[in-house]
Amino acid sequence: MGILKKSNKESAEAALGKEIMKVRTSLTVKGIQLTALKVLPINPRPWYKTRHLTQLNLLLLVPLFASATIGFDGAMMNGLQTLPQWRAYFSHPESAILGAINAVYPIGKLIGLFPSTWLSDRYGRKRPMFVGFILLFIGTVVQGASQNIAMLIISRFLLGFGTAFLAQPSPILITELAYPTQRGKITSLYNTFYYFGAVLAAWSTYGTFRLHSTWSWRIPSIMQGAFPVIQFCFFFFIPESPRWLVAKGRVEEGRSILVKYHAGGDEASSLVDYEIREMEDNIRLEQLINSQSSYLDLIRTPANRRRTFVAAILGFYTQWSGNSVISYYLTLVLNTIGITSVSSQALINGLLQIFNWFAAVVAGAMMVDRIGRRKLFLISTGGMLASYIIWTVLSSVFTTTLNQRVGNTVVVFIFIYYFFYDIAFTPLMPAYVVEIYQYTLRGRGVTAAYTVNYLALILGNFVNPLAMKAIGWHYYIVFCVLLTISFTLIWFFFPETKGHTLEEIAEIFDRPIGNGAEVDHVGNDQEKVGSHIEVPKRES
Repeated sequence: MGILKKSNKESAEAALGKEIMKVRTSLTVKGIQLTALKVLPINPRPWYKTRHLTQLNLLLLVPLFASATIGFDGAMMNGLQTLPQWRAYFSHPESAILGAINAVYPIGKLIGLFPSTWLSDRYGRKRPMFVGFILLFIGTVVQGASQNIAMLIISRFLLGFGTAFLAQPSPILITELAYPTQRGKITSLYNTFYYFGAVLAAWSTYGTFRLHSTWSWRIPSIMQGAFPVIQFCFFFFIPESPRWLVAKGRVEEGRSILVKYHAGGDEASSLVDYEIREMEDNIRLEQLINSQSSYLDLIRTPANRRRTFVAAILGFYTQWSGNSVISYYLTLVLNTIGITSVSSQALINGLLQIFNWFAAVVAGAMMVDRIGRRKLFLISTGGMLASYIIWTVLSSVFTTTLNQRVGNTVVVFIFIYYFFYDIAFTPLMPAYVVEIYQYTLRGRGVTAAYTVNYLALILGNFVNPLAMKAIGWHYYIVFCVLLTISFTLIWFFFPETKGHTLEEIAEIFDRPIGNGAEVDHVGNDQEKVGSHIEVPKRES
């Protein structure tokens, strides 16, 4: 009986293997005969003068603003902690209580990830966003009306839980809707909008700290609902993901969306034919390999284990590269270098958010297709490490000399550090994660990365204030070590993905691990992955 079962299992695996090879062969032949580059319609005009691309990109602002909602929270909490009105009203929370107030937000996001992923895969990318808007409206009202610590903590849990229903599907929807030549930049822009929200939050607290009443913190708290309200007003104009529709057998609906937004209404578009064929064939292949019913698919094959390992590295180091100390506890950092006035701390917080947004957009998101994802990660991590080492040394000198010029220099290096953080970790989390997972695992893959990310954030929100209070600047040494490890892991495990469609990127991970120099093809040309595809006279 055992031999018979083994024989049947081997026969089934052999049959599956043949089917997979058949589809792979079909994809290779089609890829050689007709590449995305060859079917892009010729259009000498820039995208902002092309009506259907302008319309598509304006609609993509709705999911892009989801990141602004998340960014508002971090900067707002930094700002509120500088306000004596907020501290006095909530009985001067410190250490454990302060950690709980901040940590309950990512705890809510973590719990909300799994139902939002289920809704996204089963009912479409838009359905969880609608749920998220409702939850955020409720959470904002409760936060603005908070009467005590308990009410504040409950409101922040609701806000975190609701945010997950926007954070999980939004980058996926952007990636699956974006025009092929713009996908890398637009998906990378998603997380840069974190700072758009942070700018509004930081300056709202800077503007209200002069109010000698609870409105000094209630106004920024209520303003946290501004972005969800704007998004909700335009939400129903966003199309559903064509890839989700194709996967559900609703091919004509998916085609009609691509015809409208990628081809400007051209029913005979070769680009749309290519995109639909590529989606159908790759989804069929992925469904043969993945069960679509279990998170275990994330580690079932060597290629998926590598994807998940990369996603986990990125999820963890997005929070533990030293940034979380500043993101939620800038006040504690500034206290260690002698900058203690409310006005100065609020001003630095506001200027830092503007700087972050500029760096993330101009030096990060706009460079992903020119420099490449892997190089940006390496430059970013190396720059952060050098900045943190100098920052640590200067902090040590300040504690010995109390020289305020040294303390002010630390502020300069905080900005330099954030420049390097912003060029990669801001735009490419979750853009890189969305890219490396194939369609059938994209939702679960993003959830896995966010799960690690939120767990790391929760840990940091409890550990950071305690460590900063106990050992001060010595805590920075931990991040110097972690950044060294991060650089090493990125060097060995992060492949380049620029210059490829979402479906083509899967092939990179199905090949043996190198040190970033994997080789792929575009049409009949052999080239290193990540070489820049120039399309000077085609739509872009």
